[in-house]
Amino acid sequence: MSNLTVYPGPIAGQTTVPADKSITHRALLFAAIAQGKSTIRNYLDGGDCRATIAAIRTLGVEVEEPHAGELLIHGRGLTGLQEPETVIDCVNSGTTARLIAGLLAGQPFHSVIVGSEQLRKRPMGRVVEPLRLMEADIGGREQGRLMPLSFRGGQIYGVDYTLPVASAQVKSCLLIAGLFADGLTVVREPGPARDHTERMLLAMGAPIVRHGSIITSEKPQDPLQPLEITVPGDFSSAAFLLAAAAMAPGHQVSITSVGVNPTRRGLLDVLVEMGADITMDHWGESVGEPTGDLHVRSSQLKATIIGGKDIVTLIDELPIFAVVATQAHGSTIVEDAAELRVKETDRIATTVSELRKMGADIEERADGFIVHGPTPLHGARVDSFGDHRLAMALAIAGLIADGATVVQDSDCISDSFPGFEMILERLGAVLE
Repeated sequence: MSNLTVYPGPIAGQTTVPADKSITHRALLFAAIAQGKSTIRNYLDGGDCRATIAAIRTLGVEVEEPHAGELLIHGRGLTGLQEPETVIDCVNSGTTARLIAGLLAGQPFHSVIVGSEQLRKRPMGRVVEPLRLMEADIGGREQGRLMPLSFRGGQIYGVDYTLPVASAQVKSCLLIAGLFADGLTVVREPGPARDHTERMLLAMGAPIVRHGSIITSEKPQDPLQPLEITVPGDFSSAAFLLAAAAMAPGHQVSITSVGVNPTRRGLLDVLVEMGADITMDHWGESVGEPTGDLHVRSSQLKATIIGGKDIVTLIDELPIFAVVATQAHGSTIVEDAAELRVKETDRIATTVSELRKMGADIEERADGFIVHGPTPLHGARVDSFGDHRLAMALAIAGLIADGATVVQDSDCISDSFPGFEMILERLGAVLE
Protein backbone atom coordinates (compact mmCIF):
# COMPACT_ATOMS: atom_id res chain seq x y z
CA MET A 1 0.00 0.00 0.00
CA SER A 2 1.49 3.34 -1.05
CA ASN A 3 0.65 7.01 -0.68
CA LEU A 4 0.50 9.79 -3.26
CA THR A 5 1.57 13.31 -2.31
CA VAL A 6 0.16 16.15 -4.42
CA TYR A 7 1.35 19.75 -4.38
CA PRO A 8 -0.74 22.71 -5.59
CA GLY A 9 -0.21 24.05 -9.08
CA PRO A 10 -1.76 24.36 -12.54
CA ILE A 11 -1.91 21.68 -15.22
CA ALA A 12 -1.89 22.42 -18.95
CA GLY A 13 -1.37 20.60 -22.23
CA GLN A 14 -2.75 17.81 -24.40
CA THR A 15 -3.10 14.15 -23.46
CA THR A 16 -5.01 10.94 -23.95
CA VAL A 17 -6.62 8.87 -21.20
CA PRO A 18 -6.79 5.10 -20.75
CA ALA A 19 -9.37 3.08 -22.63
CA ASP A 20 -12.98 2.97 -21.49
CA LYS A 21 -13.43 0.39 -18.76
CA SER A 22 -17.12 -0.26 -19.38
CA ILE A 23 -16.58 -0.82 -23.10
CA THR A 24 -13.52 -3.01 -22.47
CA HIS A 25 -15.48 -5.29 -20.12
CA ARG A 26 -18.24 -5.74 -22.68
CA ALA A 27 -15.89 -6.25 -25.61
CA LEU A 28 -14.14 -9.06 -23.72
CA LEU A 29 -17.33 -10.84 -22.67
CA PHE A 30 -19.08 -10.50 -26.03
CA ALA A 31 -15.98 -11.56 -27.98
CA ALA A 32 -15.97 -14.73 -25.87
CA ILE A 33 -19.40 -15.74 -27.22
CA ALA A 34 -18.83 -14.50 -30.78
CA GLN A 35 -18.09 -17.02 -33.52
CA GLY A 36 -14.48 -16.51 -34.51
CA LYS A 37 -11.53 -14.28 -33.67
CA SER A 38 -12.08 -10.76 -32.31
CA THR A 39 -9.44 -8.05 -32.19
CA ILE A 40 -9.61 -5.55 -29.32
CA ARG A 41 -7.16 -2.67 -29.53
CA ASN A 42 -6.42 -0.04 -26.91
CA TYR A 43 -8.17 -2.06 -24.21
CA LEU A 44 -7.95 -0.97 -20.57
CA ASP A 45 -5.15 -2.96 -18.97
CA GLY A 46 -6.34 -2.41 -15.39
CA GLY A 47 -7.17 -4.68 -12.49
CA ASP A 48 -10.92 -4.84 -13.12
CA CYS A 49 -10.61 -5.70 -16.81
CA ARG A 50 -7.87 -8.23 -16.06
CA ALA A 51 -10.46 -9.95 -13.87
CA THR A 52 -12.77 -10.24 -16.89
CA ILE A 53 -9.93 -11.61 -19.05
CA ALA A 54 -9.20 -14.25 -16.40
CA ALA A 55 -12.92 -15.06 -16.15
CA ILE A 56 -13.37 -15.83 -19.84
CA ARG A 57 -10.15 -17.88 -19.84
CA THR A 58 -11.63 -19.94 -17.00
CA LEU A 59 -14.57 -20.62 -19.34
CA GLY A 60 -12.23 -22.05 -21.99
CA VAL A 61 -11.73 -18.95 -24.14
CA GLU A 62 -8.28 -18.46 -25.65
CA VAL A 63 -6.92 -14.93 -25.19
CA GLU A 64 -3.73 -13.80 -26.91
CA GLU A 65 -1.79 -10.55 -26.57
CA PRO A 66 0.36 -10.40 -29.71
CA HIS A 67 1.24 -6.74 -29.21
CA ALA A 68 1.06 -4.31 -26.33
CA GLY A 69 -2.44 -2.87 -26.11
CA GLU A 70 -3.99 -5.50 -28.40
CA LEU A 71 -5.92 -8.66 -27.58
CA LEU A 72 -7.06 -11.51 -29.82
CA ILE A 73 -10.10 -13.32 -28.41
CA HIS A 74 -10.91 -16.69 -29.96
CA GLY A 75 -14.68 -16.74 -29.45
CA ARG A 76 -16.37 -20.05 -28.77
CA GLY A 77 -19.83 -19.04 -29.94
CA LEU A 78 -23.04 -18.90 -27.96
CA THR A 79 -22.97 -22.62 -27.09
CA GLY A 80 -19.24 -23.27 -26.84
CA LEU A 81 -18.19 -22.11 -23.35
CA GLN A 82 -16.67 -24.84 -21.17
CA GLU A 83 -17.61 -25.78 -17.64
CA PRO A 84 -14.91 -24.22 -15.42
CA GLU A 85 -12.64 -26.50 -13.41
CA THR A 86 -12.36 -23.90 -10.66
CA VAL A 87 -14.22 -20.86 -9.38
CA ILE A 88 -14.37 -17.69 -11.46
CA ASP A 89 -12.64 -14.94 -9.47
CA CYS A 90 -14.06 -11.48 -10.20
CA VAL A 91 -11.50 -10.02 -7.76
CA ASN A 92 -12.77 -6.49 -7.05
CA SER A 93 -14.83 -5.88 -10.20
CA GLY A 94 -18.56 -5.44 -9.70
CA THR A 95 -19.04 -5.05 -13.47
CA THR A 96 -17.40 -8.43 -14.10
CA ALA A 97 -19.59 -10.09 -11.47
CA ARG A 98 -22.92 -8.64 -12.57
CA LEU A 99 -22.41 -9.02 -16.32
CA ILE A 100 -20.98 -12.52 -16.16
CA ALA A 101 -23.96 -13.53 -14.00
CA GLY A 102 -26.16 -12.99 -17.06
CA LEU A 103 -23.78 -15.06 -19.17
CA LEU A 104 -23.63 -17.96 -16.71
CA ALA A 105 -27.33 -18.07 -15.88
CA GLY A 106 -28.22 -19.79 -19.16
CA GLN A 107 -25.25 -22.15 -19.52
CA PRO A 108 -25.76 -25.93 -19.33
CA PHE A 109 -23.12 -26.34 -16.63
CA HIS A 110 -22.32 -25.51 -13.01
CA SER A 111 -20.18 -22.49 -12.15
CA VAL A 112 -19.30 -20.34 -9.14
CA ILE A 113 -18.21 -16.70 -8.99
CA VAL A 114 -16.22 -15.31 -6.07
CA GLY A 115 -14.51 -12.01 -5.32
CA SER A 116 -12.54 -9.90 -2.87
CA GLU A 117 -13.77 -9.04 0.61
CA GLN A 118 -14.89 -5.68 -0.74
CA LEU A 119 -16.83 -7.25 -3.63
CA ARG A 120 -18.46 -9.78 -1.32
CA LYS A 121 -20.13 -6.87 0.49
CA ARG A 122 -21.69 -5.41 -2.67
CA PRO A 123 -25.34 -6.21 -3.45
CA MET A 124 -26.00 -8.93 -6.02
CA GLY A 125 -29.72 -9.37 -5.35
CA ARG A 126 -30.49 -6.76 -8.00
CA VAL A 127 -29.32 -9.20 -10.71
CA VAL A 128 -30.13 -12.47 -8.96
CA GLU A 129 -33.82 -11.60 -8.46
CA PRO A 130 -34.68 -11.03 -12.15
CA LEU A 131 -32.46 -13.95 -13.24
CA ARG A 132 -34.44 -16.20 -10.92
CA LEU A 133 -37.62 -14.91 -12.57
CA MET A 134 -36.07 -16.33 -15.75
CA GLU A 135 -35.86 -19.66 -13.84
CA ALA A 136 -32.10 -19.50 -13.41
CA ASP A 137 -30.95 -21.78 -10.58
CA ILE A 138 -28.74 -19.51 -8.48
CA GLY A 139 -27.51 -19.92 -4.91
CA GLY A 140 -25.53 -17.55 -2.72
CA ARG A 141 -25.06 -15.97 0.65
CA GLU A 142 -28.10 -14.32 2.20
CA GLN A 143 -30.35 -16.06 -0.33
CA GLY A 144 -28.35 -14.78 -3.28
CA ARG A 145 -28.01 -11.19 -2.21
CA LEU A 146 -24.26 -11.52 -1.68
CA MET A 147 -21.36 -13.39 -3.31
CA PRO A 148 -20.12 -16.05 -3.75
CA LEU A 149 -22.85 -17.11 -6.17
CA SER A 150 -23.35 -20.54 -7.74
CA PHE A 151 -25.08 -21.14 -11.08
CA ARG A 152 -26.34 -24.70 -11.42
CA GLY A 153 -27.13 -24.52 -15.12
CA GLY A 154 -30.23 -25.32 -17.13
CA GLN A 155 -32.76 -23.74 -19.46
CA ILE A 156 -33.88 -20.17 -18.73
CA TYR A 157 -36.86 -18.31 -20.14
CA GLY A 158 -37.57 -14.77 -21.26
CA VAL A 159 -39.00 -12.33 -18.75
CA ASP A 160 -40.71 -8.95 -18.82
CA TYR A 161 -38.90 -6.98 -16.14
CA THR A 162 -39.13 -3.36 -15.03
CA LEU A 163 -35.92 -2.08 -13.44
CA PRO A 164 -36.61 -0.58 -9.98
CA VAL A 165 -33.92 2.03 -10.72
CA ALA A 166 -31.99 2.79 -13.89
CA SER A 167 -28.93 0.53 -13.90
CA ALA A 168 -26.69 -0.29 -16.85
CA GLN A 169 -25.26 -3.34 -15.08
CA VAL A 170 -28.63 -4.92 -14.28
CA LYS A 171 -29.98 -4.08 -17.75
CA SER A 172 -26.88 -5.56 -19.39
CA CYS A 173 -27.06 -8.70 -17.25
CA LEU A 174 -30.63 -9.38 -18.40
CA LEU A 175 -29.99 -8.56 -22.07
CA ILE A 176 -27.04 -10.98 -22.04
CA ALA A 177 -29.14 -13.67 -20.35
CA GLY A 178 -31.81 -13.07 -22.99
CA LEU A 179 -29.38 -14.33 -25.65
CA PHE A 180 -29.66 -17.80 -24.06
CA ALA A 181 -33.33 -17.77 -23.02
CA ASP A 182 -36.37 -19.32 -24.65
CA GLY A 183 -38.75 -16.52 -25.60
CA LEU A 184 -38.40 -12.76 -25.53
CA THR A 185 -36.68 -10.88 -22.70
CA VAL A 186 -38.08 -7.39 -22.14
CA VAL A 187 -36.29 -4.81 -19.98
CA ARG A 188 -38.14 -1.62 -19.07
CA GLU A 189 -36.01 1.33 -17.92
CA PRO A 190 -37.35 3.97 -15.51
CA GLY A 191 -34.75 6.39 -16.86
CA PRO A 192 -31.67 6.50 -19.10
CA ALA A 193 -28.67 4.30 -18.31
CA ARG A 194 -25.47 3.52 -20.18
CA ASP A 195 -26.24 1.80 -23.47
CA HIS A 196 -22.85 0.29 -24.35
CA THR A 197 -24.29 -3.23 -24.24
CA GLU A 198 -27.05 -2.49 -26.74
CA ARG A 199 -24.72 -0.65 -29.12
CA MET A 200 -22.07 -3.39 -29.13
CA LEU A 201 -24.43 -6.37 -29.37
CA LEU A 202 -26.28 -4.68 -32.23
CA ALA A 203 -22.97 -4.18 -34.05
CA MET A 204 -22.35 -7.93 -33.65
CA GLY A 205 -25.73 -8.85 -35.15
CA ALA A 206 -27.62 -9.68 -31.96
CA PRO A 207 -31.42 -9.24 -32.02
CA ILE A 208 -31.48 -6.30 -29.61
CA VAL A 209 -34.34 -3.86 -30.20
CA ARG A 210 -35.11 -0.58 -28.42
CA HIS A 211 -38.52 1.06 -28.34
CA GLY A 212 -38.12 4.20 -26.25
CA SER A 213 -37.41 3.03 -22.71
CA ILE A 214 -38.07 -0.64 -23.55
CA ILE A 215 -35.26 -2.92 -24.76
CA THR A 216 -35.74 -6.52 -25.90
CA SER A 217 -33.33 -9.41 -26.33
CA GLU A 218 -33.72 -12.97 -27.62
CA LYS A 219 -31.74 -15.93 -28.92
CA PRO A 220 -29.90 -15.02 -32.12
CA GLN A 221 -30.69 -17.13 -35.17
CA ASP A 222 -27.17 -16.55 -36.47
CA PRO A 223 -23.82 -16.55 -34.65
CA LEU A 224 -22.60 -13.28 -33.16
CA GLN A 225 -20.03 -11.66 -35.42
CA PRO A 226 -16.53 -11.14 -34.02
CA LEU A 227 -15.46 -7.67 -32.99
CA GLU A 228 -12.88 -5.40 -34.56
CA ILE A 229 -12.72 -2.54 -32.07
CA THR A 230 -10.42 0.23 -30.93
CA VAL A 231 -11.69 1.13 -27.48
CA PRO A 232 -12.08 4.92 -27.04
CA GLY A 233 -10.70 6.83 -24.08
CA ASP A 234 -12.75 6.49 -20.90
CA PHE A 235 -14.87 9.56 -20.20
CA SER A 236 -14.86 8.64 -16.49
CA SER A 237 -11.07 9.00 -16.54
CA ALA A 238 -11.17 12.17 -18.64
CA ALA A 239 -13.60 13.60 -16.07
CA PHE A 240 -10.82 14.10 -13.52
CA LEU A 241 -8.76 16.18 -15.94
CA LEU A 242 -11.81 18.11 -17.17
CA ALA A 243 -12.70 18.93 -13.58
CA ALA A 244 -9.16 20.01 -12.72
CA ALA A 245 -8.97 22.36 -15.70
CA ALA A 246 -12.48 23.77 -15.27
CA MET A 247 -12.29 24.88 -11.67
CA ALA A 248 -8.93 26.58 -11.14
CA PRO A 249 -7.26 29.62 -12.77
CA GLY A 250 -4.36 28.83 -15.08
CA HIS A 251 -5.50 25.30 -15.97
CA GLN A 252 -6.09 24.31 -19.62
CA VAL A 253 -6.28 20.74 -20.94
CA SER A 254 -7.13 18.99 -24.22
CA ILE A 255 -8.00 15.27 -24.20
CA THR A 256 -8.09 13.40 -27.51
CA SER A 257 -10.14 10.38 -28.68
CA VAL A 258 -12.53 10.24 -25.73
CA GLY A 259 -15.81 8.33 -25.72
CA VAL A 260 -18.65 10.87 -25.60
CA ASN A 261 -21.65 8.54 -25.46
CA PRO A 262 -24.63 10.71 -24.37
CA THR A 263 -25.47 8.20 -21.62
CA ARG A 264 -22.00 8.64 -20.11
CA ARG A 265 -21.06 12.28 -20.44
CA GLY A 266 -23.38 13.68 -17.78
CA LEU A 267 -20.52 15.45 -15.97
CA LEU A 268 -19.54 17.29 -19.14
CA ASP A 269 -23.09 18.53 -19.63
CA VAL A 270 -23.34 19.62 -15.98
CA LEU A 271 -19.99 21.44 -16.12
CA VAL A 272 -21.14 23.36 -19.20
CA GLU A 273 -24.37 24.25 -17.39
CA MET A 274 -22.25 25.55 -14.49
CA GLY A 275 -20.33 27.84 -16.86
CA ALA A 276 -17.32 25.70 -17.77
CA ASP A 277 -15.47 26.61 -20.98
CA ILE A 278 -15.51 23.24 -22.81
CA THR A 279 -15.49 22.58 -26.55
CA MET A 280 -15.56 19.33 -28.58
CA ASP A 281 -14.30 18.53 -32.07
CA HIS A 282 -12.94 15.70 -34.29
CA TRP A 283 -16.01 13.51 -33.97
CA GLY A 284 -15.68 9.82 -34.80
CA GLU A 285 -17.22 6.42 -34.05
CA SER A 286 -16.07 2.96 -32.89
CA VAL A 287 -18.56 0.04 -32.91
CA GLY A 288 -21.44 2.45 -32.53
CA GLU A 289 -19.71 4.52 -29.84
CA PRO A 290 -19.23 8.26 -30.57
CA THR A 291 -15.79 9.73 -29.88
CA GLY A 292 -14.25 13.19 -29.95
CA ASP A 293 -11.59 15.55 -28.61
CA LEU A 294 -12.38 17.66 -25.56
CA HIS A 295 -10.84 21.04 -24.73
CA VAL A 296 -11.38 22.79 -21.38
CA ARG A 297 -9.96 25.83 -19.66
CA SER A 298 -10.69 27.46 -16.34
CA SER A 299 -13.73 29.67 -15.87
CA GLN A 300 -15.95 30.90 -13.08
CA LEU A 301 -18.46 28.23 -12.10
CA LYS A 302 -21.90 28.61 -10.53
CA ALA A 303 -23.65 26.10 -8.27
CA THR A 304 -26.29 23.71 -9.55
CA ILE A 305 -28.72 20.99 -8.46
CA ILE A 306 -28.45 17.41 -9.77
CA GLY A 307 -30.99 14.65 -9.22
CA GLY A 308 -33.55 12.37 -10.80
CA LYS A 309 -32.78 10.75 -14.15
CA ASP A 310 -29.62 12.83 -14.60
CA ILE A 311 -27.83 11.03 -11.76
CA VAL A 312 -27.27 7.79 -13.66
CA THR A 313 -25.31 9.60 -16.41
CA LEU A 314 -22.64 10.76 -13.94
CA ILE A 315 -22.93 8.40 -10.96
CA ASP A 316 -19.24 7.41 -11.17
CA GLU A 317 -18.14 11.04 -11.44
CA LEU A 318 -19.87 12.33 -8.30
CA PRO A 319 -16.74 12.21 -6.08
CA ILE A 320 -14.83 14.49 -8.46
CA PHE A 321 -17.97 16.58 -8.98
CA ALA A 322 -18.00 17.22 -5.23
CA VAL A 323 -14.49 18.64 -5.57
CA VAL A 324 -15.63 20.92 -8.42
CA ALA A 325 -18.59 22.07 -6.32
CA THR A 326 -16.23 23.36 -3.61
CA GLN A 327 -15.10 26.01 -6.12
CA ALA A 328 -18.53 26.93 -7.54
CA HIS A 329 -20.41 30.01 -6.38
CA GLY A 330 -23.45 29.04 -4.32
CA SER A 331 -24.81 25.81 -2.85
CA THR A 332 -24.60 22.72 -5.04
CA ILE A 333 -27.05 19.93 -4.22
CA VAL A 334 -26.74 16.26 -5.25
CA GLU A 335 -29.82 14.13 -4.55
CA ASP A 336 -31.28 10.77 -5.65
CA ALA A 337 -27.76 9.29 -5.54
CA ALA A 338 -28.20 6.64 -2.83
CA GLU A 339 -26.53 4.19 -5.26
CA LEU A 340 -23.25 5.77 -4.13
CA ARG A 341 -23.68 4.01 -0.79
CA VAL A 342 -23.03 0.59 -2.37
CA LYS A 343 -20.07 1.31 -4.64
CA GLU A 344 -16.47 0.28 -3.82
CA THR A 345 -17.04 2.24 -0.62
CA ASP A 346 -19.95 4.26 0.74
CA ARG A 347 -18.98 7.10 -1.58
CA ILE A 348 -21.30 9.60 0.06
CA ALA A 349 -19.80 9.12 3.51
CA THR A 350 -16.19 8.85 2.38
CA THR A 351 -16.32 11.78 -0.07
CA VAL A 352 -17.82 14.01 2.62
CA SER A 353 -15.45 12.91 5.38
CA GLU A 354 -12.26 13.30 3.32
CA LEU A 355 -13.15 16.63 1.69
CA ARG A 356 -14.02 18.01 5.12
CA LYS A 357 -10.44 17.22 6.17
CA MET A 358 -9.36 19.60 3.38
CA GLY A 359 -11.69 22.37 4.56
CA ALA A 360 -14.68 21.78 2.26
CA ASP A 361 -18.05 23.04 3.45
CA ILE A 362 -19.97 19.86 2.61
CA GLU A 363 -22.99 18.21 4.23
CA GLU A 364 -23.91 14.54 4.01
CA ARG A 365 -27.47 13.60 3.08
CA ALA A 366 -29.10 10.17 2.89
CA ASP A 367 -29.08 10.23 -0.91
CA GLY A 368 -26.29 12.70 -1.69
CA PHE A 369 -24.65 15.84 -0.36
CA ILE A 370 -24.71 19.64 -0.34
CA VAL A 371 -21.56 21.67 -1.06
CA HIS A 372 -21.29 25.39 -0.27
CA GLY A 373 -18.72 27.36 -2.24
CA PRO A 374 -16.42 28.67 -3.25
CA THR A 375 -14.25 27.48 -0.36
CA PRO A 376 -10.44 27.47 -0.23
CA LEU A 377 -9.06 23.96 0.36
CA HIS A 378 -5.96 23.14 2.37
CA GLY A 379 -3.63 20.19 2.14
CA ALA A 380 -4.31 17.25 4.46
CA ARG A 381 -3.69 13.54 4.92
CA VAL A 382 -6.75 11.84 3.39
CA ASP A 383 -7.78 8.23 2.92
CA SER A 384 -8.94 6.63 -0.34
CA PHE A 385 -10.43 3.63 1.51
CA GLY A 386 -9.21 1.57 -1.45
CA ASP A 387 -11.62 3.34 -3.82
CA HIS A 388 -9.95 4.34 -7.09
CA ARG A 389 -12.39 7.14 -7.93
CA LEU A 390 -12.18 8.69 -4.48
CA ALA A 391 -8.37 8.49 -4.58
CA MET A 392 -8.23 10.39 -7.88
CA ALA A 393 -10.81 12.96 -6.76
CA LEU A 394 -8.73 13.72 -3.68
CA ALA A 395 -5.57 13.96 -5.77
CA ILE A 396 -7.24 16.54 -8.05
CA ALA A 397 -8.39 18.43 -4.96
CA GLY A 398 -4.74 18.52 -3.93
CA LEU A 399 -3.90 20.51 -7.06
CA ILE A 400 -5.96 23.48 -5.80
CA ALA A 401 -5.27 23.08 -2.06
CA ASP A 402 -2.90 25.20 -0.01
CA GLY A 403 -0.01 22.92 0.93
CA ALA A 404 0.68 19.24 0.35
CA THR A 405 -2.09 16.65 0.18
CA VAL A 406 -1.27 13.02 0.99
CA VAL A 407 -3.67 10.44 -0.48
CA GLN A 408 -3.32 7.20 1.45
CA ASP A 409 -3.66 3.82 -0.30
CA SER A 410 -3.32 5.23 -3.81
CA ASP A 411 -2.43 1.90 -5.46
CA CYS A 412 -6.12 1.36 -6.19
CA ILE A 413 -5.99 4.10 -8.87
CA SER A 414 -4.61 1.55 -11.34
CA ASP A 415 -7.95 -0.33 -11.21
CA SER A 416 -9.39 2.12 -13.72
CA PHE A 417 -6.73 4.72 -14.60
CA PRO A 418 -3.29 3.18 -14.99
CA GLY A 419 -0.78 5.98 -15.58
CA PHE A 420 -2.86 8.61 -13.75
CA GLU A 421 0.15 10.04 -11.91
CA MET A 422 2.33 10.02 -15.03
CA ILE A 423 -0.26 11.95 -17.05
CA LEU A 424 -0.67 14.53 -14.30
CA GLU A 425 3.09 15.02 -14.16
CA ARG A 426 3.31 15.44 -17.95
CA LEU A 427 0.67 18.16 -17.62
CA GLY A 428 2.78 19.97 -15.02
CA ALA A 429 1.60 18.57 -11.68
CA VAL A 430 4.14 18.09 -8.90
CA LEU A 431 3.71 14.70 -7.23
CA GLU A 432 5.68 12.41 -4.94
